[in-house]
Amino acid sequence: MEPVEYRQPGPQRAAALPVEAVRPVERVERVAPLRSQAPGGLVWSPDRVPQIVYLITGIIAALLTIRLVLKLLAANPAAGFTSLIYGVTAPFVALFEGVFPNARNQGSVLDLAALLAIVVYALLAWGIVRVVEVLRRRRSSTTI
Repeated sequence: MEPVEYRQPGPQRAAALPVEAVRPVERVERVAPLRSQAPGGLVWSPDRVPQIVYLITGIIAALLTIRLVLKLLAANPAAGFTSLIYGVTAPFVALFEGVFPNARNQGSVLDLAALLAIVVYALLAWGIVRVVEVLRRRRSSTTI
C-alpha cells in the first residue's frame, strides 16, 4: 500500500510572470513646500499678481461698460442705480473727459471717455502683467 498524502486546501499559485527590466529613475530637484503663516490662510505667490491685476481691471471695465450702456440708453441720472454707477465710475473716466467730444442724439450720449478708459485700462493691465512676468523670469533665471 502506498502512503496517502493529505493536503490542506489553500490559495492556488499562479504561474510566475517573467520579470521586466526596471527603468532608471530620473532625478528630480526637491522643492520646498509653500506654507502659510496662518493656518488655513492663503499662500501669497508671485503667480497671483496677474490674476489680481486682471480681476481689478475686469471689474473696472465692467462698471465702465455699464456706464456706457446707461448713457447710450439715456438712463435717468436721478435714479439710484444710475447715480451709483456714475458716481463710482467718475474717477476712472475723469482723466479722459474732453479728449473726444461726446456724440448726442435725443438724450442718448455715446460716452467716448468711458470707451477710451476701457481701452487704456486694458492696455495698462496687460503692460503691468508683462512687466511682472519679465521680472519673475529674470529673478528665477538668476537663482538657478
